[in-house]
Amino acid sequence: MREMTKANLTNAFAGESQAHMRYLIFSEKAEKEGMPNIARLFKAIAYAEQVHATNHFKTLGELGDTKDNLSKAIGGENFEVNEMYPAYDAVANLQSEKDALKSIHYALEAEKIHEKLYSDAREAAAKGQDINIGKVYICPVCGYTVVGEAPDKCPVCGAKREMFKEF
Repeated sequence: MREMTKANLTNAFAGESQAHMRYLIFSEKAEKEGMPNIARLFKAIAYAEQVHATNHFKTLGELGDTKDNLSKAIGGENFEVNEMYPAYDAVANLQSEKDALKSIHYALEAEKIHEKLYSDAREAAAKGQDINIGKVYICPVCGYTVVGEAPDKCPVCGAKREMFKEF
């Protein structure tokens, strides 16, 4: 693929991915404001944006087998944990941006867990096996991730067990 086309598809993938997430966030807000049909519209169009992003991603040759995808995921999480979020934290701290510091802290703590979970999954995939992890719980406030049982209280943000989303 020629460089300009690759750059354009990469930018389009980023834009479609952000639109997908933005519309899901808008959907949640509309739902909370008692507008279920607007929420549904946002969800539907978010899905269309996901389709666009998926098509661009595949065309760019970024989709591999599960083992390769896990390696990419580990690399991404590692970058976030060791480079991106520490740098963002330093800037937010320098600029006394309290809300940004909290948001960055929440993400960083969750990304550490994600990297370990993906590493364990890659070990299994390398042997041609799936993993048996049972239920996964995510804190809806900070993204803290736990396998097995949700804690009584989130160790990162203090959210109660009842708030955790089960997967």
